Amino acid sequence: MCGIVGVVGTRQGFSLEEDLELMAGEIVHRGPDSFGYWSDTSLGIGLGHRRLSIQDLSAHGHQPMQSQCARYQISFNGEIYNFLELKNELSAQGSNFFGGSDTEVLIEAISKWGLSATLSKIEGMFAFALWDLHKNVITLCRDRLGEKPLYYGWLGERFVFSSELKSIEIIAEDLQIDSESLSNYFYYGYVPAPLSIYSGIYKLMPGTSICFSVNGNKVERTEFSPVTNSARISPVPYWSVQNVIDDKAKCFFQTEQQAIEGLDSTLRKVISEQSLADVPLGAFLSGGIDSSTVVAIMQQVNSKPTQTYTIGFDDKDFNEANFAKDISSHLGTDHHELYISGQDCLDLVPSLSSIYDEPIADSSQIPTYLVSKLARGNVTVCLSGDGGDELFAGYNRYVYMEKVWKAQSKLPFFLRRIFAKFIKVLPPTFWNTVYSALAKLAGDDGQQNNVGLKVQKLASLLECGDITSAYRYLISYWQPGSFPLISHAQINIDLFENAPNGLSSFIDKAMYWDQLSYLPGDNLTKVDRASMAVSLETRLPLLNHRVVEFAWQTPLSMKIKDGQTKWLLRQVLYKYVPKELIERPKMGFSVPVATWLRGPLREWAEALIDDSNIPLLDKTLILKVWNQHQSAASDNSNKLWALLMFLDWYRQRVGRS
Repeated sequence: MCGIVGVVGTRQGFSLEEDLELMAGEIVHRGPDSFGYWSDTSLGIGLGHRRLSIQDLSAHGHQPMQSQCARYQISFNGEIYNFLELKNELSAQGSNFFGGSDTEVLIEAISKWGLSATLSKIEGMFAFALWDLHKNVITLCRDRLGEKPLYYGWLGERFVFSSELKSIEIIAEDLQIDSESLSNYFYYGYVPAPLSIYSGIYKLMPGTSICFSVNGNKVERTEFSPVTNSARISPVPYWSVQNVIDDKAKCFFQTEQQAIEGLDSTLRKVISEQSLADVPLGAFLSGGIDSSTVVAIMQQVNSKPTQTYTIGFDDKDFNEANFAKDISSHLGTDHHELYISGQDCLDLVPSLSSIYDEPIADSSQIPTYLVSKLARGNVTVCLSGDGGDELFAGYNRYVYMEKVWKAQSKLPFFLRRIFAKFIKVLPPTFWNTVYSALAKLAGDDGQQNNVGLKVQKLASLLECGDITSAYRYLISYWQPGSFPLISHAQINIDLFENAPNGLSSFIDKAMYWDQLSYLPGDNLTKVDRASMAVSLETRLPLLNHRVVEFAWQTPLSMKIKDGQTKWLLRQVLYKYVPKELIERPKMGFSVPVATWLRGPLREWAEALIDDSNIPLLDKTLILKVWNQHQSAASDNSNKLWALLMFLDWYRQRVGRS
């Protein structure tokens, strides 16, 4: 894994090489092993690269890399998992190779087959910049699901790109927060592509490439707006979830057993490919369905016990480490665990806004970073189970939302509003107590996170007019009209529009929406930044495009069965792990933020809020939301975490400038 940077155009007082070195210096964590650059001063273009050596540790893997035909230069971040297969195919067609890196295979494939054909053949996670010396064209490409990041845009007349915003910030003179991006952030909890937090800087959409001609040390930007699709130069998709859905055949499985065996076979092949590395390799193990499946199959396809890593919490309501340990013992992995407290979180919090160089409101960023740091003590690569929820209908909200909507639709709207007002009068702590008491009467241990918060969300759902609006509310942080902003821009990116015609059920549409935006915008961003901050490569076998395509060829009835989510994936796991080690309420990789904000994080949070004299923010509203949370009148932890992540990000950026 690596980090890439590039620039077209020079700035006064700095050479291309100096700018490239500055940019690359901001992402040393992505590639601590070496730095390289290539430049053409006559055209004012330069590519830079930071290397984390995974395949071919020799100098033959050094980048930027030139093709043997001398037409192309490439700066590549990622892994091509089927590069050995492609290498054999190219060798049979007469290509010679000097090293063993996947980058050399990639650039020779482009030289021989062209970019379009190569993109259709490669399997992996990647973001790269390709310079065509014959045409003076630079092409940026990003992998199918958005596992690897790529930012690009303009600083005045200069064109820049990078794996992270830090590299752009370091050479920028005046970056402005984009008002639409900020509104989107408070709504969704992340800034959705193609926006970035800064005006004029964009994220390349997953599964697309974009080309720019370089003329006179400039890249043309006239009428450029990938947000409104009015650009003369627009990202071109080479793969999309929508096309997978549109092209999917009817389920080709005659029986459920055929589907189980088919998924198991696909996962074994994918995980075997992703276990290839010239450095030590391990896996994250939370004890949930997804990570347990990945680890179980790793144990089957690899000759040595897998090194597994998990994070535990002192708060038993959020702790799954004991479940992970049981699964590890059954599978025979070499297991490592670390328990964290509120103080551990407090120690990490000041670093979050530098690790995640855009604000992101997903509090599982904390354990994700800590488990990455734990793993990096022993290994350089870790496999992870991310993606299973979005592909195999694993989120409780899918089933919950459909059930709630069907039930509440039977009530007249005016009655729903009355019930909603009644529920909202009572604080979350009341509903937590009621749930625990009823659960114990029923013989259950009453262990369920954030019941009060979920009941309050249910109240708001009762006031929604349609199921799409209800789902939009369910996954939001702040609502338009109550943003903590003095004024806010209109949200033009509606993630819930234009679902493919082939999707008839709400749950299918919700999975599509989540794969399109939440997965790359939140989940994959979280994993990439957390792991790369400690120079750890993470691989996500469930997001191999063959698994994605398999999932969409599988009917919903095999994903949710008898109210059980991820049914098909569970059946694969049951081949390797007893059911009794798996079946328990879903907890997710969450942290007790609500409690911490009233305890060990309270002083930090109050200091940020007290200092938040930012013209953009409505401090009166912010204090109201904060005081409601402290009095336990309402659980505002999600809203407050989104706010605090922005405040800390803003404080560090303003202080730096």
